[in-house]
Amino acid sequence: MGVKIGLLFIKLIGHLPLWGLFIISDCFYFLIRISGYRRKVVMNNLRNSFPEKSEHELKRIATKFFHHLCDLFFETFKLVSMTEAQMKEHVQVENLELLDEYFDQGKDVIAVLGHYGNWEWIPSINLFIKAQGCEIYHVLRSEAYDKFMLGLRSKWGTLNFSMKTSYRSVYKLRMQNKRFVIGVISDQTPARNKIQYFSDFLNQDTPLHLGAEKMAVKLDCPVVFFRFDKIKRGYYKLKVEPLVENPRETKEYEITNLHTKHLENIIKEKPEFWLWSHKRWKRKREDVFKLK
Repeated sequence: MGVKIGLLFIKLIGHLPLWGLFIISDCFYFLIRISGYRRKVVMNNLRNSFPEKSEHELKRIATKFFHHLCDLFFETFKLVSMTEAQMKEHVQVENLELLDEYFDQGKDVIAVLGHYGNWEWIPSINLFIKAQGCEIYHVLRSEAYDKFMLGLRSKWGTLNFSMKTSYRSVYKLRMQNKRFVIGVISDQTPARNKIQYFSDFLNQDTPLHLGAEKMAVKLDCPVVFFRFDKIKRGYYKLKVEPLVENPRETKEYEITNLHTKHLENIIKEKPEFWLWSHKRWKRKREDVFKLK
């Protein structure tokens, strides 16, 4: 019953204009502030990531982050009613020519991204490119919410593949001779039994997903980074940035290290737009490899 009520609420307010949603977002931020929601997690993550910054600076980043997090929720709800014309008004794109060059060469593309800006709006890439946009997603525990979010993410024609079915789905596209770009979020915490590699990320020893690298090498796809910068509330710029031209010529972990460092540099520029509220560093190297 709670899930149904929650989805009904989202569907109803999703028809409000963005300015109305931002008023609600400001109220929501006030509730988060007085409740102390994930405040300790956020501050701990920031302290460990930026030991050179003062406590005052870190608190300012945290405040901006929570404002952005509230906006992110309600911008995502807006997808319920957002039209193609509205999305094109609110999202700028830059350097799509790079994708076109690869597509014209008969190449598919792996696009790495992080939980930065508003990643739920990135499937709108399908409105701007001449190939098929795809993304790999993590199945949600709630079947109802999973179905709802899949509907939002596929609204612009973007194909969504679960981690388990991703290769099978990609090969089907190739059999149909369809060019595609497939988005892979790289900064999630891998399941304990899937962790194979640790490296430095934001000043901390971090378990990293190898999915983007493995897929790029296996499919022989060039790798780009989808940078999604927030211009102001409700407005973003998607920039395609080159990373790797020939993945099969790289060394093991080279692609992973490259896109991880790339994301880190983006976060350092404007840290308030990354997702600090998750326990990203809960899995430690000594604990993981002790069990193997």
